[in-house]
Amino acid sequence: MPVRLKSLLVHRLTKPLVFGLALLPFCWLLLAASTNRLGANPAEALSRATGDWTLRFLCLVLAVTPMRIITGLAPLARFRRMLGLFVYFYAVLHLMSYAWFDMGFDLMAISKDIVKRPFILVGVSTFVLLSALALTSFNRAIKTLGSKRWQLLHKLIYVVAGLATLHFFWMRAGKNNFAEVYVYGSVLGLLLSWRWVQFMKRKVSSN
Repeated sequence: MPVRLKSLLVHRLTKPLVFGLALLPFCWLLLAASTNRLGANPAEALSRATGDWTLRFLCLVLAVTPMRIITGLAPLARFRRMLGLFVYFYAVLHLMSYAWFDMGFDLMAISKDIVKRPFILVGVSTFVLLSALALTSFNRAIKTLGSKRWQLLHKLIYVVAGLATLHFFWMRAGKNNFAEVYVYGSVLGLLLSWRWVQFMKRKVSSN
């Protein structure tokens, strides 16, 4: 079975298939928006949905390495960069939903809102870090920065995971609705804990 899975993962059509599946939420939101199926408050629905999909893809990206190591399916690494860029794609949509529908692209109002509301500040900070990761996700960036500096920079994904969870927590605090926050927080916490355990194992074995 693993051999068959490996052959499927390296098939030339698998990447386009994964790309298409990752794009489905956007297509659904676009269709729902164009046919007035987003409910009584479409702006809030879009903002919430794009934020949720950003977190979901963030969980997927962080799950690639554990799944690759646990299952022995090395070809899973082929999809990590693509999934990471989809994290950024949905984060852009999330930010645009806020800037357009909530603030009308009023930069002065957005600046004041960032200072006034901590969860907006955390969200924007998260987006800035994601931008740095997205802009350096290509092979040319690795060559320019050097492998060690590139790897150090991309460890910011852990900071992004923490800030994204905090942003979601503070956003839901106003409505006292933490059920989904606990779900995403638990998944991200589990994935980060796994990486910490692996790091400590390598550190112990190297001593």
